[in-house]
Amino acid sequence: MNKNKLLPLAIAAALGSLSSTSATAAGFQLAEYSATGLGRAYAGEAAMADNASAQFRNPAMMTYLDGTQVSTGLIYVDPNVDVEGTITQTGEHTSSKDFADSAFIPNFYFSHQLNEKVYLGLALSSNFGMHTKLDDNFKGTQFGNEASVMTMEINPNIAYKINDQFSVGAGVRYVMGEGSIGAKSSADAALQVTPNFSIPVPKGTTLKYMEGDDTAWGWQAGAAWQINENNRLGFNYRSEVNLNLEGHATGLAFGTTTAQLPGSMELTLPATAEIASFHQLTDTVAVHASINWTDWSTFEKLEANIPSLSQPNQLVKQENWKDNYRFAVGATYQLNTKTQLRSGVAYDTAAVDDANRTITIPETDRLWLSLGAGYHYSDNLTLDAGFTYIFAKDADVKEPREGISSDLTSVPFGGTFEGQTSGNVWLAGVQATYRF
Repeated sequence: MNKNKLLPLAIAAALGSLSSTSATAAGFQLAEYSATGLGRAYAGEAAMADNASAQFRNPAMMTYLDGTQVSTGLIYVDPNVDVEGTITQTGEHTSSKDFADSAFIPNFYFSHQLNEKVYLGLALSSNFGMHTKLDDNFKGTQFGNEASVMTMEINPNIAYKINDQFSVGAGVRYVMGEGSIGAKSSADAALQVTPNFSIPVPKGTTLKYMEGDDTAWGWQAGAAWQINENNRLGFNYRSEVNLNLEGHATGLAFGTTTAQLPGSMELTLPATAEIASFHQLTDTVAVHASINWTDWSTFEKLEANIPSLSQPNQLVKQENWKDNYRFAVGATYQLNTKTQLRSGVAYDTAAVDDANRTITIPETDRLWLSLGAGYHYSDNLTLDAGFTYIFAKDADVKEPREGISSDLTSVPFGGTFEGQTSGNVWLAGVQATYRF
């Protein structure tokens, strides 16, 4: 790792542990930016303005926040992801249980009304993260035994209220990220160097491993349209962020199992967009909905650049992802002057076709069911909590994938795998907002 790692680690230490995050939205995307939104399955977020956290999904919504507000919280993510199947050459059964890590995801937000038109904000949160590590005795580690992405984002924002109907907002995003990916032989094998000479490759030998970190800039922009007193639309766009993870590589595929070769690997955090609506049906009941798009088609491959090799560009893993969509609808019920109840349901489509699914990132469709509540403790302090249970669709996985060269070179070190991934996730979060 290089010196760029010092700043993200300092930020993460100040906010809490982000070292083993697990994606709960499509791909390695994290939706968990606030406990307030968690309670409604993040339905209608680009059109909601509960507290200062609203700026992370649409900076224009700060124009609905009076005075100065501070909001901070923590969400616990507990995934239960399993994979099981057979090595097709031998028929041997193999499995790995609960191989995605749990995590605490912290956040902090600040908003300030400068005057009747201009609003300023600052968001500290994470939008992408995951960590999977398969059991050492799993028979498919030759295709990948671990993968991780960790990000932290500093996001200053500004919003402008054009008139009573229209608001706009924008912000810059300073993203600090690090990641790794690896593969190990799952059986004793031999590497054929010449027709008459081979070298032994014991089980557990590192075939490929690459890790690195980087910082990069992005931006976001949003708008809000207050159609009338009871109906509102919101839109937000977050740019892609291009990280060039600088670190080191090792492994048999790079000609070494001991030396750490300096290198880098490009990783694009995809662009996202959301259109959302909010509708106050009665004095006590509101409904809200949103459609999200993520440009996952930019995640085509992971390729290492190792200057010391005669061929510096080395394919680590072909991915071939596709764009995904998320649909969410929720409701809010004002129980009394102090208590607000929330609920929501969402459906998150997979960012890969069945033919391109891998074991290390077992991407599949997800169904969210959420409940939450807010308690207006005083004129200044509001407390929020949310709970979500996610059903992940059982999904077939087969490696090597047809025509994928990065998979085919792994077959001699353990065979071919066919099986199925399954799992579920539960999340619980708390949030506190103080208004000055």
